[in-house]
Amino acid sequence: MAKKPSIPKGTRDFSPAEVSKRNYIIQTIKKHFETYGFQPIETPSFENSETLMGKYGDEGDRLIFKILNSGDFISKVDDVTYSSKNSASLTPKISEKALRYDLTVPFARYVVMRQNEIDFPFKRYQIQPVWRADRPQKGRFREFYQCDADVVGANSLLQEVEFVQLYDAVFTDLGLKGVTIKINNRKILSGIAEVIGAKHLLVDFTVALDKLDKIGEEKVKAEMMEKGISEAAIAKAQPLFDIKGTASEQLEKLKTILADSEVGMLGVLELEEIISTVEMVGLQSASLQLDVMLARGLNYYTGAIFEVAAPEGVKMGSIGGGGRYDDLTGIFGLKDVSGVGISFGLDRIYLVLEELNLFPDSLDISLDVLCLNFGKKEGLAALKLVSGLRKQGLRADLYPTDAKVQKQFKYADKRGVPYVILLGDQELTNDKFVVKNMKTGDQNDYALDSLEEFAKKIKSFV
Repeated sequence: MAKKPSIPKGTRDFSPAEVSKRNYIIQTIKKHFETYGFQPIETPSFENSETLMGKYGDEGDRLIFKILNSGDFISKVDDVTYSSKNSASLTPKISEKALRYDLTVPFARYVVMRQNEIDFPFKRYQIQPVWRADRPQKGRFREFYQCDADVVGANSLLQEVEFVQLYDAVFTDLGLKGVTIKINNRKILSGIAEVIGAKHLLVDFTVALDKLDKIGEEKVKAEMMEKGISEAAIAKAQPLFDIKGTASEQLEKLKTILADSEVGMLGVLELEEIISTVEMVGLQSASLQLDVMLARGLNYYTGAIFEVAAPEGVKMGSIGGGGRYDDLTGIFGLKDVSGVGISFGLDRIYLVLEELNLFPDSLDISLDVLCLNFGKKEGLAALKLVSGLRKQGLRADLYPTDAKVQKQFKYADKRGVPYVILLGDQELTNDKFVVKNMKTGDQNDYALDSLEEFAKKIKSFV
């Protein structure tokens, strides 16, 4: 008995309807990327392992899918390494490539390799799949699309303001009103680590803090202690956990907490400028909120960081995020190139739009008209008619066989086709075709030489 087919956990098949909805989101995002002056690029689905490893912190490195070398890779491993069963020493010998974990590090590699071809500041967008060996759960998959926009070669905080506006424009266009764009600054977190005496443990501090929404305050503190951050240092950080109020009130409290930290105060000043500028230009439907607990676990962030939350009442993780990285290209040899970027979580945005019933009804229509098939002579005439309608810009199709009329109508109904064309022997004799509205049942006659007029009328309805 044949084994039942399956797909790997954390991956999905997509039906025509699902693909249409995903394309709707992608096209909306892409439209605004281009409106804001971003240019498209693409990079390979896999990179050299050395390009990716060590760029995301220990936790990120563990989630990178490694690709085994081709051929008899085991024979090339020496006996000592093989018998040690140490994955850290064995993996580099049997795997030289890996699936990309995100689009940002490959983008940094792209910039360094093409630095003499690029006009700086360089604004790029990229919409491609990424892979992470994460534990699958609602809204979290092992294969998923990222929709990224980045600017490199400009350190102006106006870029951060522009990204807030970009988030607002896309979500407003999608009808997803009421999203919250959370903002913080890694310099503030660096300053806090400094004033509590844990500067050398900044990465451990931010990785633990990044889990606050998932595991709660007490477990975050416990993880910090496990990483070597003292109980006294955590006690000094308590004001961070207790900060409340408006953005301006929180910033004033941070000024007190970070008074002895130069880098921390710089982070406060940057946030003040970004927030005040956004308030001046205004947003359409989103709101900008300072969240001093926002950390984002990736190591390469150095300045402002963003995370987007779905409207209140929708249980979903972040649907977007990003931030400033001052020297990401430096890891590939190109120093002092500042960058900032954001990402849209396509799959989570899909789930939110589905939950709130925000997809346009028109996405369910894959065909504007279906022409029934009444036989060889009629079918050839119908094919000519369908070809003419396609040239007029309609999505038109001909049922391929002269099956029973009831079966053809049933097919049209299942496909959600709004209009069905009947072109039988009698219609051919009279040089006309009959159009049935599948919703109302009304039927109307049209002359075979009036396709342009008919197409204009259908376009006005679908």
